[in-house]
Amino acid sequence: MSALPPRFHDWFATRGWTVHPHQQDMLDRADEPSLLLIAPTGGGKTLAGFLPSLVDLADGERTGLHTLYVSPLKALATDIRRNLTRPVEDMRLPIRIEDRTGDTSYTQKRRQRADPPHILLTTPESLALLLSYEDAPKIFAGLRRVVVDEIHALAESKRGDQLMLALSRLQALVPDLKRVGLSATVEDPAAIASFLARHPDPCPILYADPGPDPDIAMLETETPAPWAGGGGRYAMPEVLEQVRRHRTTLIFHNTRAQAELFFHDLWLQNEDALPIGIHHGSLSREQRTKTEAAMVNGDLRAIVCTGSLDLGIDWGNVDLVIQIGAPKNVKRLVQRIGRANHRYNAPSKALLVPANRFEIVECVAALEAVKARDLDGDPRGPGPRDVLCQHILIRAASGSFTDIDLFREVKTAGAYASLTRADFDRCLDFVATGGYALRSYDQWQRLVERDGLWQLRDPRGALRIRQNIGTIMDSDLLKVRLRGRRGTGGTPLGEVEEGFAATLTPGDTFLMGGEVVRYEGLREMTVEVSRRPEKPPRIATFMGTKFATSTQLSHRILRMFAQDDWPELPPSTRDWLHLQRERSRLPEADRLLVESFPFFGRAYTCVYGFAGRNAMQTLGLLVTARMEAAGLHPLGFVSTDYATLIWGLDRVTDPAPLFDSDDLRAAFETWLGGNAVMKRTFKQSAVIAGLIDRQLQGQRKSGKQAAFSSDILYDTLRRYDPEHLLLDITREEALKGLVDFGRIEEMLARTASRIDHVTTDRPTPLAAPLFLEAGRVPVEGAGTERLLAEEAARLMEGAGLQITREDERRWRVPF
Repeated sequence: MSALPPRFHDWFATRGWTVHPHQQDMLDRADEPSLLLIAPTGGGKTLAGFLPSLVDLADGERTGLHTLYVSPLKALATDIRRNLTRPVEDMRLPIRIEDRTGDTSYTQKRRQRADPPHILLTTPESLALLLSYEDAPKIFAGLRRVVVDEIHALAESKRGDQLMLALSRLQALVPDLKRVGLSATVEDPAAIASFLARHPDPCPILYADPGPDPDIAMLETETPAPWAGGGGRYAMPEVLEQVRRHRTTLIFHNTRAQAELFFHDLWLQNEDALPIGIHHGSLSREQRTKTEAAMVNGDLRAIVCTGSLDLGIDWGNVDLVIQIGAPKNVKRLVQRIGRANHRYNAPSKALLVPANRFEIVECVAALEAVKARDLDGDPRGPGPRDVLCQHILIRAASGSFTDIDLFREVKTAGAYASLTRADFDRCLDFVATGGYALRSYDQWQRLVERDGLWQLRDPRGALRIRQNIGTIMDSDLLKVRLRGRRGTGGTPLGEVEEGFAATLTPGDTFLMGGEVVRYEGLREMTVEVSRRPEKPPRIATFMGTKFATSTQLSHRILRMFAQDDWPELPPSTRDWLHLQRERSRLPEADRLLVESFPFFGRAYTCVYGFAGRNAMQTLGLLVTARMEAAGLHPLGFVSTDYATLIWGLDRVTDPAPLFDSDDLRAAFETWLGGNAVMKRTFKQSAVIAGLIDRQLQGQRKSGKQAAFSSDILYDTLRRYDPEHLLLDITREEALKGLVDFGRIEEMLARTASRIDHVTTDRPTPLAAPLFLEAGRVPVEGAGTERLLAEEAARLMEGAGLQITREDERRWRVPF
């Protein structure tokens, strides 16, 4: 056992602490090439990850960068620096700690390259940028450890893939580099360990005592949950009462728009003037920093927030978490719950507020999963090739390389362990020339090979590469500022989507940071506003993720439906499900329920697929296309996480042909090729892969500019180079991302053509809430033409006019 140095032992003792077993284990196993620690929130896992570094640096003999800490959030890096500074100052350790994120000043970044601190706290994007410089070998020469915090969150996104490629480069620069991963919520520890390790090396896993189960329940409200909607506003009085009863409450929302609305309404009902803040990723850095500082000082009683505060920020005075809306993902719920009572062996306290009647069922299922410690998560696929293309560009910006060496490096990143040489060569050729259809254009001739070494064709291209590093797609956001005096730019407030800004006219109002602001104009890609608290707001549309219910949680809901009764549900929800069983039937895990019923002169079909919102939306597009081909005249549909409701002119008598898996796959391929989804996905992959710049000469392109460029490129490649690498990547990304066709296939495999078709004379209880859902999608086809023709015929006949065949033909042409 590695003995804790006296000054460390004394520091623990003066605080009344003892070293936790997992902290001692991390110290004892500091020489492991890689190590994954899974410890509960509040269990001191961050200190455990840093303890070997602090002990190693305590003698003051080392200079330069020793430990690199990488986290998914800028706010988390700031919080860790604050918490690490305390023991360093208390023990008077000769250790310099700094952070480096997008918020760090240019001057400080330059100084850090010349004189790195002992411990640098950063994000995947900032690390990639550091590795793009020619002096990267010098910056990282003394690096000994990399600590990856909240590794489960990074493993779920392209940011994690970029980080692991960066670690493969670091490992080549520093062969003895030690890797440490930290997390509290891992559904598949072996998969995360494989993700962290240098392939094919193993990665041992340390498990800390998981601690007590969380104290979690649904919030009881006087007003029942509405049938549809996502805001949770009905529970406002009870939420405010909980805020009064607790020291500090975090109120989580699934989207930024919902957080803004809830915060605004909370203020309107906050008669006690309780200090309440708001925090989400679209707010300005200044406003986020101000809110975080107020939380640290204990000045706020509540903070309305989103995923920007999901992860391990240590605010010890938070004693309650409220989740507004179903969590959609058990792992995310556990992560959020852990923000309350952030102490070892202290149960976290949380309350769930379902936003609508169906979400009551989903919340109960999530509560049961949390108690069973049954986390959800989908298996990782191979590393995305658009990220690999960007990594090749980053490597070229830092200096020349051989393709053999780079291929070997990349293969050590777990997600790319199965990468073939042929696929690597395709990526390298694309980066060098743009590919077959684009190689004659000078702007995409970026790399050349001389004497076996690949290098930038023009060294000035390195700046362009650095300006476009990253996998986070935020190019459609515009800055929002208060208009200053004489029309000058004033205080930054945050960002809104460009598409939302395009709908604004001077005088329009919307919410930003809980304030009602008035749109004054657009100046140099900045939305200028003034404060207008007396006017009712519109709501800004933000880029925040619209989560889909996870596969595991959907299956748990379906298992609940198989019960005879549901004593765990409120009486009104129990009665609703019993009425559904009486009038139709409840969906089953291994069967597909399809209901048909008339309503207000339309024929409705409701499909219960439980495949998540994206997949159910795609299913609606595909099934209505099949209905159109079958002459059933569909007019539109609306989708939720669990069902798709379709309306049209003709009743479905046999749904089986509509769900033939081969036909659906063929329809999907046809639909996907020319669909806007593909163009949107192509744009994202093209930006990440470096085909399209998000910034040019230091100026960020507008979303319209980038979309125009990507649409032209997409159409060009489809016509002249259909086998182009970027088109292959686009299709892969579309399948698993925006359209989530994999979950449709999982649904079809699970139900295996076993369809329960129920015909009723009215909407069923389970289908009724879908009539209130927003986001209806019209279907322009023969049904619309028929309605126009019938309406025109009625008008003409009412006027005593004759209808000719030519008139009828004209009316059938859609406008």
